[in-house]
Amino acid sequence: MANNGPNWDGLLKWSLSHSDGSSSSSRISEEDRQWFMEAMQAHTIDSISRMKVISQIMKMPEQVLEAQGITPDDLEGMLDELQEHVESIDLANDLHSIGGLVPLLSYLMNSNAKIRAKSADVLTTVVQNNPRSQQLVMEANGFEPLFTNFIADPDIRVRTKALGAISSLIRNNQPGITAFRLANGYAGLRDALVSDTVRFQRKALNLIHYLLQESNSDCKIVRDLGFPRIMIYLASNQDFEVREFALRGLLELAHEESDRNLDRADVNLRQLLEERTRSIIVMSDEDLCAAREERQLVDSLWTVCYDEPSHLRERGLVYLPSDDELAPDVVRDRFEPPLRAWAARRHDETSEPPVPLLLGPAP
Repeated sequence: MANNGPNWDGLLKWSLSHSDGSSSSSRISEEDRQWFMEAMQAHTIDSISRMKVISQIMKMPEQVLEAQGITPDDLEGMLDELQEHVESIDLANDLHSIGGLVPLLSYLMNSNAKIRAKSADVLTTVVQNNPRSQQLVMEANGFEPLFTNFIADPDIRVRTKALGAISSLIRNNQPGITAFRLANGYAGLRDALVSDTVRFQRKALNLIHYLLQESNSDCKIVRDLGFPRIMIYLASNQDFEVREFALRGLLELAHEESDRNLDRADVNLRQLLEERTRSIIVMSDEDLCAAREERQLVDSLWTVCYDEPSHLRERGLVYLPSDDELAPDVVRDRFEPPLRAWAARRHDETSEPPVPLLLGPAP
């Protein structure tokens, strides 16, 4: 906080005097004053009250916040708190009803890049695995500022966070997927792939794989935009997640044979698979275990493209004894908010077991 902290009393006067369109000389009741001050200062206040206060602050013009000593770091901390609250799916859906969703969307256009990035981060949590909030964000035209930040923001962190929010917004959301296609979202994904930011590349590759799974017809768009060549290049990336995501995309293209979206005669593709095979063959046992998915992807791509067993399969390196355990759901753990994941697990654990169906002779 700046100096001795933000001037909450000044914010109270401004907020209450503008909430109903009256002048700044409006009389503030002692009850309103006490509610606002307690909500800003108490640590035990309920989540809805805190979210209401944060929503009020987000509605205030930047110059008013600056005049009251509020810094970008203060606002970022406030958004951190909001994100903790909306990890609960019920509170995420309440954000709109208490008037907080539209102000949060407006923060996507804040003059400070850190605030724009953090706002997208909060939105990711709001819409993650949440059809109701996805619908509310779409209805509030939240897709547009997110997409603008994704393709045009000068700050790469803002672009990356915006892409993460878009990815969560359009998953299992057909209107969102349609909006992404109509906005030429694939061109934005291509730009992300050729960037030099690993996190940006990962998010783009993950979304590409999802979209190709959702619609085989998108394979032609990806092919026409030159994605196979880029993904072949990224499949040799030093970052193992980028490699795996790129191989997944190539395999998805290889499975779609109607338009030959992946040129199986491409010498670069063959060289890639041969190179990855050689690298895997010389791996230590520990590295082989870590590269389990990559081994399977390289083998599957080779088999689909060349109709013969890969050298990995011939050497018994596709499935190892240590692969008997189920692989962790890496994608879900990465993108699902921890509190929401905990709530889902808790619901499963507390659900009553099904009543067994007893079969016996009729009376």
